[in-house]
Order: sequence, then C-alpha cells, then structure tokens
Amino acid sequence: MDLLVQILVNGILLGGLYAVMALGLALVWGVLNIVNLAHGAFIMLGGYVSWFLFIYMGIDPFLGLPITAVVMFTLGYALQRGILNLIVRAPMFNTLLITFGLEVVLTYLAQLVFSADFRAINPSYAGNSLTLGFVTIPVVRLAAFVVALALTVGMWLFLLHTRLGRAIRATAQNLVAARLYGVEPRHLYAMTFGLGIALAGAAGGLYGTVSQINPYIGAPLTAKCFAIAIIGGLENPLGVIVGGLFLGIIESLTALYIGPTFSDVASFGILVLVLIIRPSGLLGRTT
Repeated sequence: MDLLVQILVNGILLGGLYAVMALGLALVWGVLNIVNLAHGAFIMLGGYVSWFLFIYMGIDPFLGLPITAVVMFTLGYALQRGILNLIVRAPMFNTLLITFGLEVVLTYLAQLVFSADFRAINPSYAGNSLTLGFVTIPVVRLAAFVVALALTVGMWLFLLHTRLGRAIRATAQNLVAARLYGVEPRHLYAMTFGLGIALAGAAGGLYGTVSQINPYIGAPLTAKCFAIAIIGGLENPLGVIVGGLFLGIIESLTALYIGPTFSDVASFGILVLVLIIRPSGLLGRTT
C-alpha cells in the first residue's frame, strides 16, 4: 500500500509537468487550427535555454524561467508572423508539412550547437527531498509541479479575464465576428503562437530539472502532448490539467504493475479509448 501511494504521488507530480507541456499545443491548435508537430522541439529548445542560463550565467533554473519564456515567446512570435501566418486556416496537410519541417530544422540546429550529448540541469538542491509519513517527494519535482500548475491555472485565468485572452477565445470561436469587433487577426495569431511557445519553453526548463535533454526528445514529447490535449479536450486549459494528471497517474501505475517499457503503450491505449468513447475529450463538450 505504501508503494502504491508513493507511485500515485509520483504520477501526480509527473502529470502536472505533462499538463504545462501540452497547454501550448492545445492553445495553438484550438485558436490557429495548427497541429504543431514542432511543439516538442520548442520544449527541447526551452530546456537548452534554461540549461545555458544555469551553466554559463549561474541563474537558478526556476528563477530563469521568465527569461526562458520571453526568449521563446520572441522566437514564436517571429516564426508566426514570418512563416506560419501564411498557412493559418489552410488545409491541415499544409500545416503538418511546415511544422514537421520546422521540427527537423530545429532538431538538427540544436544538435549542431549543443551536440547530441545528454544535458541535465542540476541545482545544488537537486538531491533534496521531503518526507511526509512514508511518502518521499523530491524537492525539484515538487517545485516543477507547483510551477507547472501555477502556469496552467494562470493561463486559464488569463484567457478568461483579460482583454487579450477574451480576444483569443473569441477568435477561436468565430473569426468573422471577432474581426467585426476590431480584432486584428495577424497580430492576435502571432501573440497566441508566441504564448504557446513561451509555455513550451517554460515546460522545457522544468523538464530539464527532472530529466535529461538532448536534441531528439522533441518528437516523443510532441506525441505525448498530442495525447494529453486529446484526452483532456481542447475546450479549456482545465481539460489539459486533467488530461496531464490522468496520463501521469496511468503511466506511473503501468510502470509499477506491468513494467516501465509499457508506459507509452498505456498512454496511447487510453488515447484510443477516449477517441472511441468520448471524442471531444474528458472535459470537452458533447453534441
């Protein structure tokens, strides 16, 4: 029983990180109708930005997250205005091709700059842990979970209660009506994509504190984020939180009772079941 509780706690901590990873993908997909196959590559780049700030500038990985987010937002905004704006509302195949091309380019640029070696962000407190009864919680994983949850809830509140957030939601629901109310789509699309990439970059910085990064982690992370966004539903960020926590717990339980090599099988098996039983996602609307 003690082991089961420990595994559930580990799954919840992992799920919080999964949620913030998938949030940027869900935001871009829901508003711009772009399935961003380069999303995992942006998470990877965010990890490298945080690693660079920590190794060469001595900035704590958690304190450096705002810098990472700003850098990645700038990159995302520029890419949207310069490249992706050409395919907004285009056929899905076009968006898949161009974002896949971006994923390949970013992966090999990262390999060229950082090499294929694994990197890790290990602050001085990386080995510390908290003990609550018979449950041990690594400090870094707990901090990553708290920050990830704060980012996800913060984005949810931003979309609900700010002018820009309401404009983003309005554009996602009805582009024509949003234009009639004075929304300028190109700038709004770039802001949305920039926010999505900023979240991906922050998620990459958090990921680097709990795991190792290399240029090739992008594709698996994109697949994981895709599964979480579908499982939770694209309607609101709360669905992404639920999807991330759900997947984190399922993976942890699978690793305990079946084996760690079957974690991804369980994740995508759950995805198939959700698509069959509730295609709109766990918290999506039913028609």
